[in-house]
Amino acid sequence: MSNETPPGDRPARKMSADPAPGFESIDEELCRSFQRSAELVGRKWTAGILLAGILGARRFSEYRRHVEGISDRLIAQRLRELEAEGLIERQVVPTTPVLITYKPSERAVGLMRALHPLVKWSIDDQASAPDRR
Repeated sequence: MSNETPPGDRPARKMSADPAPGFESIDEELCRSFQRSAELVGRKWTAGILLAGILGARRFSEYRRHVEGISDRLIAQRLRELEAEGLIERQVVPTTPVLITYKPSERAVGLMRALHPLVKWSIDDQASAPDRR
């Protein structure tokens, strides 16, 4: 049996003695939480798929059209992952042929609202240095 204290029971520790202004309240636990979120949305194609859904894509072919360069296999894989994370709601309509739709959940809408400043930053950054990619 280990004598380690579970992470949630440990007192919060500050990351640095001198954080940048505005980041003083971020401790190790918040940093880990942010890292999980950043890794989720930072997976290749994930942000593009979520943005496509926010912009109205619902059918598989619409996601393919919105997200240039992604294979059908990867669209299917990312949609399954996002569904498992509670970010995409998959609905099967029993018609002939079967209709399957993928819609961003309220959680995904909240995530994309939080990422909206990053979208603006990326547009501004690209405009200020068009040779950088």
